[in-house]
Amino acid sequence: MKVRRVYEAPHPDDGQRVLVDRLWPRGLSKERARVDVWLKEVAPSTGLRRWYHAGGSWDEFQERYLAELQANPDPVQTLERLRGQGPVTLLYGIKDAKRNHALLLREFLISVGR
Repeated sequence: MKVRRVYEAPHPDDGQRVLVDRLWPRGLSKERARVDVWLKEVAPSTGLRRWYHAGGSWDEFQERYLAELQANPDPVQTLERLRGQGPVTLLYGIKDAKRNHALLLREFLISVGR
């Protein structure tokens, strides 16, 4: 499972391109994004996202987001079904390539054997 910034050009090996942000990326048309599935429900909650962007710590964000994923298994199961159909690339909009929820989501899926 790959993770890419949605603003990057699509790659031929992306497979299903799944946007995992709650908000549509600014300034990006649907045609240019080439998103196959927009799975907003797997993104951090609005409250958690706002808390983090207001100065919340990355460590606590990780804990809270993983707890949200465990409490809401339906969108994770949707990702599992998509993965069963072939390659999946998780797309995110934030500029930080090292600290973003899409990377946490991929780690979560790997850790639970999905």
